[in-house]
Amino acid sequence: MTETAPPDLHPTFAFVRSLGGVEEYRHRENGLVVLLAPEAAVPVVAFQVTYRVGSRNEGAGLTGATHLLEHLMFKGSERFNRDLGTSVFQMLQSLGGQINATTWYDRTNYYALLPSEHLERAVEIEADRMRGARVRDQDLASERTVVLNELDRGENEPLRKLLHATYATAFHAHPYGHPVIGWRSDVETVTAEGLRHFYDTYYWPRNATATVAGAFDRAHALALVDRHFGAIPSGPDAAPEAPEPLVHRDVVTREPEQRGERRVTVRQAGELGAVLLAYKAPAGLDETADALDVLVQVLAGGKTGRLYRALTDPGLATSASAYFPRLRDPGLFIAYATLAPDVAHETAEAALGEALRAVATDGVTGAELARARRQVVADEAFGRDGPYAVVAQINEAVAVGDWTLFADYRDRIEAVSAADVQAAAAAVLDDDRRTVAWYVPDEG
Repeated sequence: MTETAPPDLHPTFAFVRSLGGVEEYRHRENGLVVLLAPEAAVPVVAFQVTYRVGSRNEGAGLTGATHLLEHLMFKGSERFNRDLGTSVFQMLQSLGGQINATTWYDRTNYYALLPSEHLERAVEIEADRMRGARVRDQDLASERTVVLNELDRGENEPLRKLLHATYATAFHAHPYGHPVIGWRSDVETVTAEGLRHFYDTYYWPRNATATVAGAFDRAHALALVDRHFGAIPSGPDAAPEAPEPLVHRDVVTREPEQRGERRVTVRQAGELGAVLLAYKAPAGLDETADALDVLVQVLAGGKTGRLYRALTDPGLATSASAYFPRLRDPGLFIAYATLAPDVAHETAEAALGEALRAVATDGVTGAELARARRQVVADEAFGRDGPYAVVAQINEAVAVGDWTLFADYRDRIEAVSAADVQAAAAAVLDDDRRTVAWYVPDEG
């Protein structure tokens, strides 16, 4: 549903739609999408640019490119850099701002939270590094070392290690099979030229969404965005008249249908074993995705959750959880248990699988459904506390493919029925479409 259109706020921006207190505009010249989420309760503002590019857009030899570029885009541009004493950190932190960026499968976002009167500086910096980032050999050398150290730390984290092995086993064709941070050999060998080509392919207005949340004047915010982003071209192969934003060189690979269980074992030094069951799941915009969000809470909502009662209560596991990352393309629904000492992997796997099958076979109770829906809604509400939290949540909705997932999420969750949850479980929790992953501690 689209709410009443506001009066024209800026001649260069076309109003598109509004929902849940968020207004969408599109730049008439370069296609940049701008989302405004005004909230005058606190005198701060968050400004964010979300690029619809993540590890799903990386090909062989360039895995980890998006993450490496995230590092390099903080090294500066010709205007904002440490050599001039005008680095991004120096400029924004001196104004009391907080800044960072994150990379994920389907997106990369750069954001700043700062006093409202300094909004223009954040807009100026993001516009400058959209096309003016210095991707230099000397900067790549230093950041490569930083990322390799991140990889080394991840080698000692059992869950991360197990997730990497799971995704690589579950996906044979789609880029979701490689980790967001990239494979070590690619991080070690990627060149600045290769990263520059990747940057020149994806980092353009047509492939970006700018979000402003907090205390600000809407017309003034659009004027600032036009002042600093307006002269940037749409991007290669981007037709200005196209009704929807283009994703340059988008992923066309479709994962072949899985017909049979797959297994992988990670064996390394450690103390407690783990079992992970991963099932092929629909894309984040699929009509069953909301029911799967509720299913996560049915399974893993604290001590009343099915997995706690099936594995932790009887002493089979020290913890058990479920996880459904909503992605742009079909992904995975995951259930995971850390084994108690002396519990066999086979025993925990059987109990975990049985708990999942019970939902698909017998459904959920009214009490479970009500409790799960309340928890999903509460978690979402807590995750929107303040301008930064708002842009972070919008960021994830943009990545999946539709920012309105943020605006009407509560209504959709409250509409999920017990039948919806059971149907989603029955459709997804298919043993022929699952990957079983064991983490086996090796005392040697």
